[in-house]
Amino acid sequence: MRSHRIKHALVLTTAAAAALLLSGCGGSAAQAPASTSAAAPADSVTSLPTASGTGTESAAAAAPSSQAAPQTGPAPCKSSGLTATTDATGGGAAGSVYMELILTNSGSAPCVLKGYAGVSLTAGPDGKPIGAAATRDDSTPVTDVVLAPGKAGTATLRYTQAGNYPDCARAAAAGFRVYPPNDTASLFIAQPRDACSNAEIELLTIAAFRAK
Repeated sequence: MRSHRIKHALVLTTAAAAALLLSGCGGSAAQAPASTSAAAPADSVTSLPTASGTGTESAAAAAPSSQAAPQTGPAPCKSSGLTATTDATGGGAAGSVYMELILTNSGSAPCVLKGYAGVSLTAGPDGKPIGAAATRDDSTPVTDVVLAPGKAGTATLRYTQAGNYPDCARAAAAGFRVYPPNDTASLFIAQPRDACSNAEIELLTIAAFRAK
């Protein structure tokens, strides 16, 4: 009888152990799908472009066009297609000489002058400015001056005598070096003048171009 009870207890103990083992395995197996179905981290999610154009299509649409707008009308006049002269018939007053700076279109196509020439006194065609370059006289409005071949534009140039300034450090200039508006190349007008090498003295003023 005692032996039978011991066997029965062993059977129950073995069955209980097996049940616990199976429940443990079953629990871990039930949890496994939860770990595999977890959401991806927010910073690893990549947004795809939508039909409303918020992706690649909208970026392409926002990019500026690489094609430049075609130029309309005559091109700016350049020194290579101009000749430069002065006309000093404007006379003088209070120690100043007024002259007309005249740029003539020597090319084969129309061109446009607009604005102010750069003018300075120099020792030669390629010389550096002696003293101050011409200051702008804004009494003449800036307009487009279209020059057909052989036609000219004119701007009033005033030269003040260097002798008017006792503190002028005089230097001999061979003439005027002239830069047409919007050009980095120059023309030279041989016309000897006295210049002041001290740049605070302004001997020249230049007005905007107008049709001749």
